[in-house]
Amino acid sequence: MKMTKKAITLSLGLVVMGSASFAQSLADAKKAIDAEQYQKATTMLKALVKSQASKGENYFSLGDVYLRRDYLDSARAAFTQGITADPKNALNYVGLGQADLISNNAASAKTNFDKAIEVASRKDFTPYLYIGKAYLSTDKPDFAAALPNLQKAEELDANDKEPETFVALGDYYALQKKNSEALQNYMRALSINSALYRSTVQIGRMYKESRAFTDAEAELKPVVAADPNYGPAYRELAELYMQWANQEPQNFDAKAADALTNYKKYLDLTDKSYDSRLRYAQFLFYARDFKGLEQETSELATINPNDPKNLVVLRLRGYSAYENKNYPQSLQYMKDFFAKVKDTSRIQAADYLYLGRAQLQAQDSSALKNVIKSVEMDSTNVEALADIAKSYFEAKDYPKAISTYEIVNRINPAGKGSLYNYYYYGTASYFYYGKAYNAKLNPSKDILVKADSAFAKLAQLSPSTIDAYLWRARINYFKDSDTDPQGLAVPFYQQYADSASVYPAEKQTAAIKKNMVEAYNSIAGFAFSKNDKVKAKLFWDKALAIDPNSANALEGIKSLTAAPARAAGKK
Repeated sequence: MKMTKKAITLSLGLVVMGSASFAQSLADAKKAIDAEQYQKATTMLKALVKSQASKGENYFSLGDVYLRRDYLDSARAAFTQGITADPKNALNYVGLGQADLISNNAASAKTNFDKAIEVASRKDFTPYLYIGKAYLSTDKPDFAAALPNLQKAEELDANDKEPETFVALGDYYALQKKNSEALQNYMRALSINSALYRSTVQIGRMYKESRAFTDAEAELKPVVAADPNYGPAYRELAELYMQWANQEPQNFDAKAADALTNYKKYLDLTDKSYDSRLRYAQFLFYARDFKGLEQETSELATINPNDPKNLVVLRLRGYSAYENKNYPQSLQYMKDFFAKVKDTSRIQAADYLYLGRAQLQAQDSSALKNVIKSVEMDSTNVEALADIAKSYFEAKDYPKAISTYEIVNRINPAGKGSLYNYYYYGTASYFYYGKAYNAKLNPSKDILVKADSAFAKLAQLSPSTIDAYLWRARINYFKDSDTDPQGLAVPFYQQYADSASVYPAEKQTAAIKKNMVEAYNSIAGFAFSKNDKVKAKLFWDKALAIDPNSANALEGIKSLTAAPARAAGKK
């Protein structure tokens, strides 16, 4: 069968290495596979295929390594050669069946699996074991097909000689989050072979996925203590510490550093393959080491430029360039990424987020649309949308600030940053209405109603934020009638003044004192408009006690002896 160019290149690279430096033992090769030292295992198995050409299991193990490395054509070739060399060995039929499953050809897989059982001894449990494992190995495991085969393997292995059967059963249950059943089977495997580190690592992974981080660490650390060269344990420790870091923000830096340290050890002990380095690059992103990510992805981009997985590299280059403030380069990478993605289901929320952020830096009008897409896919990106809303506010583009904050507040009604979001939404609405009012454009008071609701929500979430009462007063002043005001602002001005007056003297800043003068003058002014001179004088005196030079208060006191006041229009 024709091999892929990728597989041919690999083969040529390995031939020159020879095999003298590796023990010619299938057991050693399997140990290398378990330790995820796939290049080493491939070289050993190539040598075994030459020296023991009639032994079918050598071909099967070689094909298995190719499958693990996504070299499907090479795997099929190895299995086919194995069948020719040893037609009675069932495992190569299983290998072909697994390749069929990867190719989404379930019917052909079933044919090959049936052939494996046909040629095997009736008491041989291994075909059933590997058929069960094959059904679990795909992106969408076929649990219904896997279980009967694993159970048959356990039944035929009456003396429980093969711990791998119980590891596979453990995987079967763990993949379905049935942790109790999974743990029982992993422990049975360890009771047969206590040095079966993969079983312990799987237990640690299971605890990690249940967020029992301390228990996971307690399982994994003894593995690396017992065998410092067992790479998969370091990988799982890295995954554990990265997840732990995200769950404990206060310890993020230390845990993220532990994650990177362990993943580097994993890389040093394994093949430093393209796939493992790609995963390391993702770790660098999660650990926020953007300088390191930029360097790693720059190297990865040259290794397999035509590999479909290089899209992930391109994505990460866009992310790291943005975080390193290289905005034009980030925008170019993200544009290239979107141009090359054929399967839109592979586009993530973060892709739209970084594209939108880079476009925002370039003042591209598409920025808002893409950030909104990212938020619709993942609401945790709402902070980025709030940043855009704030940029509109600072540019005094109040209509865009209002419409953007409306989306933000709908998605994030009480989460991180929500207090600021309500504040800026309310003030943007106030300024927008005031500008339109002064221009005599007759703006809708619905704008004020929504602004008032925003500050009411702010006061509800944070009663100590007394500025919410001040802004409610200002908004309700505009909501009031121009010709016959009802004093809608007065209760809120009073609430602000009462709240501020109980502050200790050292906390009564110049801004707070200025706002208290505004509140007292406004309360006095409304009282005077209703001919309540006693109340008016009381509050003007309070304003003058804070600011003896308050022009409004001085003028108000003077007006107490003048003719009766009329209701004033808006200013």
